Amino acid sequence: MSVDETDVPRAPGAPDTRRADVTATESDDDRTLSTGVDPILADFAAAAAPDTPSEQRRDLTKVRWIAIAAWAALIVYEFWQHGFAFDRTRLIVLLVLGLLAASIGRRSALTVIIDWLPFALILMLYDWTRDVAVWLGMPTHWHLAVDIDNWMFGVNPTVFLQSHLKHAGPTWWEVITSVVYMSYFIVPYAVAAVLWLRDRAAWRRYAACFVATTFLALVGYTLLPAAPPWAAAKCTAAEVVDHPHDPLCMYDPAPDPSGGLLGQVDPSNPGAAPYVERISARGWEYLNFQTASNLLQLGQGKANLVAAIPSLHAGLTMLLALFMWPRVKALGKTLFMGYALTMAFALVFTGEHYVIDILLGWGLAAAVILTYRIVDARWLTPRARRRKAAAEADADSASTGSATASG
Repeated sequence: MSVDETDVPRAPGAPDTRRADVTATESDDDRTLSTGVDPILADFAAAAAPDTPSEQRRDLTKVRWIAIAAWAALIVYEFWQHGFAFDRTRLIVLLVLGLLAASIGRRSALTVIIDWLPFALILMLYDWTRDVAVWLGMPTHWHLAVDIDNWMFGVNPTVFLQSHLKHAGPTWWEVITSVVYMSYFIVPYAVAAVLWLRDRAAWRRYAACFVATTFLALVGYTLLPAAPPWAAAKCTAAEVVDHPHDPLCMYDPAPDPSGGLLGQVDPSNPGAAPYVERISARGWEYLNFQTASNLLQLGQGKANLVAAIPSLHAGLTMLLALFMWPRVKALGKTLFMGYALTMAFALVFTGEHYVIDILLGWGLAAAVILTYRIVDARWLTPRARRRKAAAEADADSASTGSATASG
């Protein structure tokens, strides 16, 4: 729970002002230092404030649950018809609809628009600009990550893992790697939705960290385009000598028998392919859930295929773990950090990323969280405390004035 919403013990019979304090803090956070827009933001804050009488809010409980049930039915229908929502815009629209349903009788629907529209627009801007490296004609690095991983470990980790763990077909535990890999497209946004419902102040901080991590990763993709392991395994040094962005060898369904830039895999299990494969979707095939596998591969085909440095999969999952660390108990810490580590293993084993990509993603997440905590400790928290103290002083003055007038 944020500083804005810390529980304060109160005497028996004393009025509970915590909700008022939180509402006041949230309204204050919605304003900026620019006096020119203060009146506009104040109007928005007033419109967003929950002004429904308590009895009427209780009456809306059934309506809220009916709306949530309808939203759940919509999610089931969407999944049945279209599969998982890999498209960011579609996912955010579905989440916003769920938040609108969950806000009935609790918050004004306008708060959903005020908070989530800027967040969605900024992420859409990222989607529109993530191919800027192609427009700039930046050379793609094919050997850099390969050489660094070999220098760190003496062997390529993806080659090592696929040599010892890969089978001819998908195994039961590849369901875990596929689910974890795919969860990246959903979990960070679902956590954002839960944070918004429970603590808008924490949600704002999470959204700021999320956006910062995403755009800083974009800088990496732009300045240092790099091919992932599965692509390097398909291409020879001669085919990428000019640092191409998307050579034909990347799309060849028949991989290079020599293993390309990564070299051959020496499989321990009979029938396993002797080269690195992109196997992040194989777990769905084990479940005979071919639709999910096809949708994942379709989404991967539309993405920037040389946006490997840093790994945003690793970066955002570690950001989630670090952000939630002080907000959850031991079990939560274990789950969030375990999620980030499992994601790292899945990325390396399935040929999606090199270890150096993951380390850079983790470093980016740590830098963003460190910056956020410095800004929060030096500016945001003291400002919130000053405003809360000023509001309490105003309330005391008003109470004293009222008592004097009545006397």
